[in-house]
Amino acid sequence: MSKKELTRLEVVQRVASKQMRQREAARLLSVSERQVKRLMRSFREAGAGGLVSKRRGQPSNHRFDAAFKAQALDRLRTRYPDFGPTLAAEYLRQDGFPPVPDIFGDAAVVAGKTQ
Repeated sequence: MSKKELTRLEVVQRVASKQMRQREAARLLSVSERQVKRLMRSFREAGAGGLVSKRRGQPSNHRFDAAFKAQALDRLRTRYPDFGPTLAAEYLRQDGFPPVPDIFGDAAVVAGKTQ
């Protein structure tokens, strides 16, 4: 569990044992009272595991598919082998790739093109 999830667990346990009100818990966790009720329901149904993020281990919804990434890396290797991530992203944008310099920089690092 992350530090945030451990804090949630402690607060939810205090609410469950009636040592703290839901309103106080909401303020401490910076969530709404309604969200505290949802957390309490998850805690009662699944214990501490119910407070762990359900998205953990799942791929991002905003990731680029492998074919697109491979195409961009291929273009980086063949046409712009000595460019840094920012300049390469500018040139790739001119070639019709979307403006996402972070993904190209990360991909270049993974491919061993930059430090």
